[in-house]
Amino acid sequence: MKYKAYLVEENEGQFSGSIKELEVPSLEMGKVLIKVHNSSLNYKDALASTGVKGVVRSYPFVPGIDVSGEVLECSSSKFSVGDKVIATGYKIGMAEFGGFGGIVHLPDEWVLKSPENLSHYDAMSYGTAGITAAACVKKILDAEVTKNLPVLVSGATGGVGSIAVGLLSKLDYEVHALTGKIDEIEILKSMGATKIISRDEYMSEPAKALDKGIYSGAVDTVGGEMLSKILSMISNHGVVSCCGNVGGMMFSSSVFPFILRGIQLSGIDSAESSLNLKSELWNLLSNQWSLDLSNQTKTVKIEDIDLEIDKILKGNQIGRVVIEHGE
Repeated sequence: MKYKAYLVEENEGQFSGSIKELEVPSLEMGKVLIKVHNSSLNYKDALASTGVKGVVRSYPFVPGIDVSGEVLECSSSKFSVGDKVIATGYKIGMAEFGGFGGIVHLPDEWVLKSPENLSHYDAMSYGTAGITAAACVKKILDAEVTKNLPVLVSGATGGVGSIAVGLLSKLDYEVHALTGKIDEIEILKSMGATKIISRDEYMSEPAKALDKGIYSGAVDTVGGEMLSKILSMISNHGVVSCCGNVGGMMFSSSVFPFILRGIQLSGIDSAESSLNLKSELWNLLSNQWSLDLSNQTKTVKIEDIDLEIDKILKGNQIGRVVIEHGE
């Protein structure tokens, strides 16, 4: 039995992906064989698809860190054939063939049952970006950050940023969206942002050791010197959830925001989060925190993923890309 997959291969140092037919693996102990209905495109998938070192263990390889599908075979009592399941993060699409294929063969401790009211498509409209955004927002809520000041979201048109904007707005925070895509004002407003801030304007002046505290909290998907500036502008007892590094891996900061205002910098690693936390976040996203992402989600067939990979690498992708398998 075979299945279709987007297989990335290396030839003399050059990486390229194409649709291939692969053999369905035999079920191993402790693993689950899943028919993939939908996956999604994330920045890490684009890196894996272009051979960036340190992302994928070896090639040829099938990327895709997100999976929503149904159980075909399982070797434990955790699941039954036909169960609707979700798997995100861990080493999916990095060490194990991922959701850019119509079948995945994953350790059962990476897989959880999907909420009954969450379709395969809607699950992948969120994907890793969604549960990352939800984890960021949960840090802010758990700290009881005040709603008397706005919350800032950087990289607001990206997958994580756009969902964070929507969640914070739904939870009655005033949201200011920081973006390099200033032409997307109407989209950002439709997501729930009340103010749109140009990245170039925001970064036109260097970060201060301590600036005016005009934000109660922030979700930073960018990192680098943008994170430095955000930290200096958070008011007393605020929280910054940090989950990205497209702006750089290193940042500088004084101790003043931490010792004079008591702010928290909370790192978010949704990929390696426990299944218990992921289950909690998925239940929130399918119930109280449910969002209509239709206006910021694009649907593509796996055969058309090359164009979307190129767009996300160039920083031109807005919102989410859901991948459909099958006819």
